[in-house]
Amino acid sequence: MIVRKETRVLVQGITGKQGTFWTEKMIGCGTRVIGGVNPKRAGTEHVGVPVFASARAAMEVAPFDLALMFIPPAAAKDAALDAIEAGAKTLVVLTEHIPLQDVLIMHAAAKAHGARIVGPNTAGIVTPGEGFAGIMPGHNPNIFQPGRVGVISRSGSLGTLVCLNLTRAGLGQSAFIGIGGDPVIGTSTREALEALDLDAGTDAVVIVGEIGGTMEEEAAEYARGMKKPVVAFIAGRSAPSGRTMGHAGAIVTGHRGTYNSKRSALEAAGVAVTDLPRDIAEAVASRL
Repeated sequence: MIVRKETRVLVQGITGKQGTFWTEKMIGCGTRVIGGVNPKRAGTEHVGVPVFASARAAMEVAPFDLALMFIPPAAAKDAALDAIEAGAKTLVVLTEHIPLQDVLIMHAAAKAHGARIVGPNTAGIVTPGEGFAGIMPGHNPNIFQPGRVGVISRSGSLGTLVCLNLTRAGLGQSAFIGIGGDPVIGTSTREALEALDLDAGTDAVVIVGEIGGTMEEEAAEYARGMKKPVVAFIAGRSAPSGRTMGHAGAIVTGHRGTYNSKRSALEAAGVAVTDLPRDIAEAVASRL
């Protein structure tokens, strides 16, 4: 789930407005985009890379590691299955509002084929100085700079703010992993935390969470045994009780998933939890 210089990226839906814009930005900052998919424009070239009829067709000619999906909800399942069955190791699923049954089919297929899904409803993944896949501004040096701090976020906008503050503080980032804001996602906060804990280029980790679900509590269990410092911010402290807000995954059930339960679990595991996003960089710096 950490994109590298050598990661070969296939963009599904490359010829659309967003696919075109972000593919150009990815290529511009060094991402190794090997091609794209649009059945109606197969055999042509777009933004300097070949366009294929399917992920399977692309794999035969231009092997890829990661499939990035700029695909509407109704077509997301078929696109994901195409990439998974073609042999993609990772799928970055930007699409939100995918029917739940389709999401479950996608996850089952990924598990059966040994692939990893990041998302749905993710903003993507970024490794400053190496490349990015998604709609995070990985091309903007004011926001992303190579550093030693890994960032995990359910929110693209909050993740961008945190990375901006880390860059302004002179810390930069080793990697950004946007896990997505849907209720059912392929990569959890804990799994992303484990990846950054094992990453030799990461010295500290920031978790940007929010109310709803139990991923932050589960990540706290792993953080308890980490030697690398972990700092967290949980959005939703002031959310009105009983009201659904923000991401589809921001739904509190019972006594778990609340702001207080997440903060208590993280602090009990030795994680520093800040009250405001602007305090994260200082908290990280004090622990490095």
